[in-house]
Amino acid sequence: MPKEERVIKNRMEEYLEGPRSRWKEFKFAFAVFKQMVRGIRTLHYIGPCITVFGSARFKEGHKYYEASREFGKRIAEMGFTTMTGGGPGVMEAANRGAFENGGYSVGCNIALPFEQKHNPYMHKWYTFKHFFVRKTLLIKYSYSFIIMPGGFGTMDEFFETLTLIQTKTIKSFPIVLYGRSYYQPLVDYMGFLLKEGTVSENDLKLVILTDDIDEAINHIRTYITGNYTIQKRPKPFWGFLEKEKS
Repeated sequence: MPKEERVIKNRMEEYLEGPRSRWKEFKFAFAVFKQMVRGIRTLHYIGPCITVFGSARFKEGHKYYEASREFGKRIAEMGFTTMTGGGPGVMEAANRGAFENGGYSVGCNIALPFEQKHNPYMHKWYTFKHFFVRKTLLIKYSYSFIIMPGGFGTMDEFFETLTLIQTKTIKSFPIVLYGRSYYQPLVDYMGFLLKEGTVSENDLKLVILTDDIDEAINHIRTYITGNYTIQKRPKPFWGFLEKEKS
């Protein structure tokens, strides 16, 4: 059985077996902890980030691929690290835009049987087994989030980020939805939720919908510089056997 299929089979067994022995549950918890620690050690020195979410399925030349590449370039020009899910499509494009224009480019990859192989435009990345660990680190280091067009995974990342802001689990960092024709129906539905009283106006005010990269970047820059002091990249500590890599 190919390695990718074994990974998926093992993951399915973990979630579908139901209650297991205490020893198996302990091993599962320890494996999750190990992923978290290794991910944090890998990404500890990446500096302040802006995370770009989006589909793995757009190819070079597609308008959303090229827009993502431009976002990576603009993020680099702002002095931020570009963070993505580490795979192809939008993720590759954003990493590429940063990588090719002197910016720092990193990713949180995920082991999947299709679509997801780490792209070649990253200075540093880590491949996770579990989505929930990966999503934590995709959010942990970022001051803003750019949501390019995507599918279920992108929607999951968008709404989890929005929920964390809504519940004040993380600070009120700006979120950009890029692609009016793509996201207008979703924004309309969010307006319906507001009308029904299941969300508040404050929950949505940091989400902007735009087709204009300049507008998106200006919104992010204005909000971050007006509300936060950017934390500098920490220095390696010799006692932890750490060595910063370029």
